Amino acid sequence: MSEAPRLSVLIASYLEPEHVERIRRVDPGVEVIYEPDLLRKPRYAADHNGVPVPRTPGEEARWRSLLAKADVLFDFDYTNDADLPELAPKVRWIQASSAGIGQFVARRRYHERMKGAVFTTARGVHAVPLAEFCALAMLGFSRGLFRMHDLQARRHWERFAGTDLVGRTVVIFGHGAIGREVARLARGFGMRALGIKRAVTGETALDHHVDELHPASAFGDLLPRAEFLVLAAPHTTETERVLGARELALLPQGAFLINIGRGALVDEPAMIASLRSGHLAGAALDVFATEPLPDDSPLWAMPNVLVSPHSASTSDRENGRLTELFCENLGRYLRGEPLRNVLDIERLY
Repeated sequence: MSEAPRLSVLIASYLEPEHVERIRRVDPGVEVIYEPDLLRKPRYAADHNGVPVPRTPGEEARWRSLLAKADVLFDFDYTNDADLPELAPKVRWIQASSAGIGQFVARRRYHERMKGAVFTTARGVHAVPLAEFCALAMLGFSRGLFRMHDLQARRHWERFAGTDLVGRTVVIFGHGAIGREVARLARGFGMRALGIKRAVTGETALDHHVDELHPASAFGDLLPRAEFLVLAAPHTTETERVLGARELALLPQGAFLINIGRGALVDEPAMIASLRSGHLAGAALDVFATEPLPDDSPLWAMPNVLVSPHSASTSDRENGRLTELFCENLGRYLRGEPLRNVLDIERLY
């Protein structure tokens, strides 16, 4: 007679078979349940939401039976997010595929409705692609990439002078794993990097790959030095609209904004006004107040704005990194050790 599994893990979003097998190898006593035919099909590599095709009644019944037996979820079940606590009453740990799950968990009241459950984020998984997006934006703005595209489209030859990044100052608001990677790349270009964290307690600038490390209270004081401003913080009550008309005015004339955090961090009409006036020379935006970005948004047509459809963090190598994090956490969970990236529901990250 075979022994009952020590734990049932249900994979709730598409994952390549080789990554599923890697999870199975963590511990033979763990039941890893993966039924891709019941999951939404990915539209692109590492798409964890997928094409919203409804299940048949029989498929939905099968899926709900799997939810009912699961102890651990790899990713949230976005097809039943409203009723997940009731459909998955045994779940004690959910590993998210995103870093920014705080607002989602709070809105759904999962922390109240799933008593005793732990939620872990994907913090750090997206640091490299997001930092590379910031590098792309800073290089593109400084070297005149938009101008080159315009000249090429018009088949017009006209030499011009760009600038370079050596000695320029980038201020990074939200200096976690992403901010550290942004700073590392920026300093590779010879830039001066200033990091801002919620609080600085015994940490040094060297620990964070920056020239200076400051608490969030110093944000306004640092803005006049920000030739480039990178927003990489989560959406919390403290960060909502942290960049408004007053803060934009504190930036030096000709500064560039890069937002890879959340659209709610910025007063979007004030940003648009600053871009139109020329005080803000340009913006590279991966996140917006409303997503998808509405057709009538003026941001689409602004020549000094790069619109990224919330895709700066996505890489075709993402699922491998997520699996690595999950396998490490699964081992910790089985050994009764603290998990990495546990969501702080008070701070929302």
